[in-house]
Parts: sequence; structure tokens; C-alpha cells
Amino acid sequence: MNYTKEQLVNALCAEYDYLCHDDFNPDTDPTLDEYRDEMEELTIEQLIEETSTDEHYTLDEFMERYG
Repeated sequence: MNYTKEQLVNALCAEYDYLCHDDFNPDTDPTLDEYRDEMEELTIEQLIEETSTDEHYTLDEFMERYG
């Protein structure tokens, strides 16, 4: 379960792209590049928190899906 900061950022961006694909609002949602810039500012611990994973939906499952 050791993931690099780059892997976490890439997975979070993949999730964001998936979630915003059909429901993107340019007036309120950051672009994918803006979102990536925001994620790159976070620590690994903060990135893991952003995944919203827990004992029911694990980080490994998140990374398998988006990583």
C-alpha cells in the first residue's frame, strides 16, 4: 500500500475527470489542469484523505480503479 505522491495525484485526477465528464460546469468547477495543480500542493497524507477511502472502500481499491 505504498503509493507515490505522483501516483495519488494521477489517480485523483482520473477520478475527477471521470466524475466531471458528463457534469462539468465551467462556471464553478476547476479545469482538470487547475485541479491537478491543487492536488500537487497537498501532502501525501492530504491526498490520501482526498480519496475518501476507509475500511469499507480501501485505498488499494481506489488505486486499482483510478491508478
